[in-house]
Amino acid sequence: MKHITKALYLIRYLGPGWLWFRFWYALARRFGRLERRMPVREWRVDGLAGVLTDPALSSPDAYARYRRARAPRFFFATADRARLGPILRQWDSAEANPIRAAERFLAGEFCFFEKTWHDCGNPPDWFLDPFMGRRLKSDAHWSRIDTFSGGDIKCIWELSRFGFAYTLVRAYWRDGDERWPELFWKLVEDWRAKNPPNRGPQWMCGQEAAFRVMAWCFSWQAFADSPATTPKREAMLLEMLARSGERIAANIGYALSQENNHGISEAVGLWTLGTLFPELQAAARWEARGRSLLERLARELIYDDGGFSQHSANYHRVMLQDFSWALRLADLLDRPFSDALKRRVCGAVDFLYQLQDGISGGVPCFGGNDGALVLPLSPCDYTDFRPALQAANLVLGRGRLYPAGPWDEESLWLMGVGVAESGQPEFPKRRSFAAEQAGYYTLRGEESFAVIHCPRRFRHRPAHADLLHVDLWWRGVNVAADPGTYSYNAPPPWKHGFRNTRFHNTVTVDGADQMESAGRFLWLPWVEGKPAGRISSADPDMTGWRGAIEVVAGNGRRYRHERSVFLLNPLGWVVLDEVATARIASIQLNWLLPLEAGQVGGDGARVMFEAGGRALAVSAGAFEERGSAVVSKGTADASFGWRSAYYQRLDPGVGLRLEVTGSMARFWTHFGPAETAVSAGKEGLTLQDADEAVGVCREAGGGWRVSRTGTGDVEAEELRRSSCTRC
Repeated sequence: MKHITKALYLIRYLGPGWLWFRFWYALARRFGRLERRMPVREWRVDGLAGVLTDPALSSPDAYARYRRARAPRFFFATADRARLGPILRQWDSAEANPIRAAERFLAGEFCFFEKTWHDCGNPPDWFLDPFMGRRLKSDAHWSRIDTFSGGDIKCIWELSRFGFAYTLVRAYWRDGDERWPELFWKLVEDWRAKNPPNRGPQWMCGQEAAFRVMAWCFSWQAFADSPATTPKREAMLLEMLARSGERIAANIGYALSQENNHGISEAVGLWTLGTLFPELQAAARWEARGRSLLERLARELIYDDGGFSQHSANYHRVMLQDFSWALRLADLLDRPFSDALKRRVCGAVDFLYQLQDGISGGVPCFGGNDGALVLPLSPCDYTDFRPALQAANLVLGRGRLYPAGPWDEESLWLMGVGVAESGQPEFPKRRSFAAEQAGYYTLRGEESFAVIHCPRRFRHRPAHADLLHVDLWWRGVNVAADPGTYSYNAPPPWKHGFRNTRFHNTVTVDGADQMESAGRFLWLPWVEGKPAGRISSADPDMTGWRGAIEVVAGNGRRYRHERSVFLLNPLGWVVLDEVATARIASIQLNWLLPLEAGQVGGDGARVMFEAGGRALAVSAGAFEERGSAVVSKGTADASFGWRSAYYQRLDPGVGLRLEVTGSMARFWTHFGPAETAVSAGKEGLTLQDADEAVGVCREAGGGWRVSRTGTGDVEAEELRRSSCTRC
């Protein structure tokens, strides 16, 4: 009965076509059809003869002459190096220096997921998971390998994305050291020797092949005038590119069925091969297929409000970098994409920009985050989204989003040296923002802002069970944070990947999720939000938002959660939660604070911290109900209180959890200056400093009334439920 219910939900949410394709694909994989369609083969010494349309170009020397004379335009030419190098060097530092990183590569150390270094040897062991110390060496066809049978496959795929090649390019264009192109080519040769087409884990995913295609094309162009770039090596790499294109094209249907970044990345891979290598036999077909898919996927997966189907900040960036690559290359080759596609990508840039912190460049770490960075082309930290957003906006012809800075390097590689001299006197201003289709809302003050997740209904699979999660930023510090992902397949107690409701800044009932887990990347049935919208007043320092969800879990658990978020400057933020359940239950309010632990007192909790040189505090409690409060720092034996801003890396934070047992609960949480006094009664709370006070009171008809009073105790402004307006 459970399997029938799941099938009905899959048909309802994903459609019968999706369910049929996945059933057919499972059979094709099990009975060897994929293996017959994409057979294991060996690299050929005369590999060009099997991939080129013109037999006269089959010798390495003939092909090298052809490429020197006829190669299509790329983002840059080798002649640009002398002018670009000095500009790039100005942003190097001891912490972010591609030359030092390249030297570590020579010594056999490689960086995984843009953060963690491991000694893997030079050349590295392409089948090693250094986090778990295991190897996945297999001579089987890729379709015969179980993706999740022995740990996190992404750890084994990471080096084979060749993300380190961008670092070698960045180093070479700074110092001209011939060790860097020579290292690139030696690693390509070694990878080729260890990974024949369609054999082993590195051929399992078409998106991984597409990322390699992009890195190989970029590096080939950047090292084109190096003595290390010999005709023999160029011919070798062209065959590798062609076989990668065959792998992508033969199985792209699976990527498209996921309705996420996989289809976009694989389409970019095909389009890149088709446009940059017209001499390939399949070039015209790949170019047409890639273009058609990119036009379609932009229309289907990027929402009208700029949100993206994957409900993930990092995969949103993956999508933007994919499109930035394709759009810029198309313009250079005078084969532009449609204005309709560009408008969609413009909306996607605006969406992420409005969710961004202006000081750090970070964004809330919502949804899945596997550490992917398609174009690692700047000295900025992985969590800084300015490089990708600046480049995308410039590629779209809309000017700068930020003043000149180290985040410009990615734009320089894609757009040329002229970008360094371009400017825009006024930059777009972030505002309180509503993306109703994607389900994200922001409230902004002068020093802080909040992001709330409350989709009215999902169009595509939700990534995390995190409705009504609130992310809060103050002076560049992510005060209340999303936990991230950590790993898609880790041993207990981390197997969850922080996707469950209890790890997010929202409410749980009996510790259960808002939706039932129906697979590693699937929740059923999809909860629908009820966003009432923004609450406004004439006072710009006093605003709010209200929304709710109703949850019916598979075990009969039923509850309603209503959340109100108020910005009450200068006294900070207040979050109010009302929960009503169908039976006696344990009702918990959870907050993840990546801060130093504070103290617990009475029926509430108080956590002190500092942001931007200012002493702040988080206080929380229940109204009329006596409850328990726990402040816990992340420990080795408990997963609550940890966060993962980088894949495969855990950092301890503070888990603040309040619990009430009953059929209803009303919680309050205050984030604000440490000197603000907070007092709570049965029907509300009061915030007060030396100059003024704000009262938050429960209204008889439901909702909350907020009143500001000055030192003379005269009411200056009210914020009421009745003043609620849509953003």
